[in-house]
Amino acid sequence: MRTSRRTALATTLAAASLAVLLSACGGPSAPQPGAAGSSDAAGGGSSTIPDTSALLSAVSEDATLAAMVPEAIASTKELKVGSNVQSAPNNFFAADGSTVIGSDHDIITAIGTKLGLAATYSNLDFGALITSLQSGRVDTTIAAMNDTATRQQSIDFVDYLTSGITLMVQKGNPAGITGPDTLCGKNIAVVTGTSQQTFAEDTSTKCVADGKAALNISVTDSDSQNQTQLRTGRIDAIVNDLPSAVYISKTTQDGNAFEVVPGDVIDGAPYGIGVNKDNPGLRDAMAKALDQLIEDGTYGKILDAWGISSGKVTSAVVNGGK
Repeated sequence: MRTSRRTALATTLAAASLAVLLSACGGPSAPQPGAAGSSDAAGGGSSTIPDTSALLSAVSEDATLAAMVPEAIASTKELKVGSNVQSAPNNFFAADGSTVIGSDHDIITAIGTKLGLAATYSNLDFGALITSLQSGRVDTTIAAMNDTATRQQSIDFVDYLTSGITLMVQKGNPAGITGPDTLCGKNIAVVTGTSQQTFAEDTSTKCVADGKAALNISVTDSDSQNQTQLRTGRIDAIVNDLPSAVYISKTTQDGNAFEVVPGDVIDGAPYGIGVNKDNPGLRDAMAKALDQLIEDGTYGKILDAWGISSGKVTSAVVNGGK
């Protein structure tokens, strides 16, 4: 859900993600798939959550990779993960309101296992993830955060997926939004500290420069807050990541609450696993672990299970964002 500039993913990623996903926040307020017909503030849902437990259980420690992990982390047998657990299908809570699930969760869990570490989650505000990594509160981050040149000045990234921004509107699209060029004067919601916020602000500036009305931008702490605003008509659209927007549109109120505006994906860029720049040993070990998971097919199976295989990468790249 944290994207950067436009790439050639465009319609191909949008169509592929829609085709796969249609066949398939903080805490309990996030959309809870499996609660068929729910109409609470978060929207509820009716999709079936994929069971990836057997897939993750099949991953085993690699002694060579485990030896690359810095002793301060290896001795704890724990990989402290910072995330923003409110963005399905990347990271979100199961129906019990406490169990973290999602594609990001599965990927970082499998990487941790390869390194002989058990992944443990801290649910943080998105804007606090980088500082939490720099302060040592967490060892790594995974939260659909785009690897960008600006963020590389603060932390390192291991790129693990490619995505992009899209626009989510009320079912039936009453505001008539067809793309970024129709956002002028509209009420838009974004999550604070994200590239979606940057995109919305840049779009608003362009609207004004073209003699049109600025965007009215609502900046919140979570997608669930934005979804409530959209469902109740207080805003016209949410700027979100394509996987999240498609998943939410399909699962909320049996698909009757939201829809994704068709068209090219906006600002395609890689998602990156964040690592402190002072910890290159962990970064390189995680990159090699991801490469192993790609090579043995585990990575692809995780993406297939969550309906985001169109964003797969062929190798782990360090700081590949622009």
